[in-house]
Amino acid sequence: MLWQMYRMHELSVCQSMLRQVQELAFENHARTITAINLQIGPLSGVEPQLMNQAFPIASRDSIAANATLVIETMPIRVHCDACNTDSDATMNDLSCRACGNTLTQLIGGDEILLTDIELER
Repeated sequence: MLWQMYRMHELSVCQSMLRQVQELAFENHARTITAINLQIGPLSGVEPQLMNQAFPIASRDSIAANATLVIETMPIRVHCDACNTDSDATMNDLSCRACGNTLTQLIGGDEILLTDIELER
């Protein structure tokens, strides 16, 4: 049951992304969408593997039906005000890699970004 709930979440995210992409395609008088490129951070709440599984279902019977979905996983990044350093972090440890300060600000890793689409006219 939990597995299906996660799949439903990614399906909903795919459907929302496809509405946005199709609108861009129509604005640019495209016949089909051939590729969609996303950047997804580990703290975004979206699982790339499940997104890849949901994409064919969401795109069926659309102008993106034969598109390739390319997902780039982004790192978790934090900024430390104590030493003014940006560094990579992990899910369970958002401390500064340079000085060890635990009072950092998240600056990356929670994003879902549509970075590029390839259209055919």
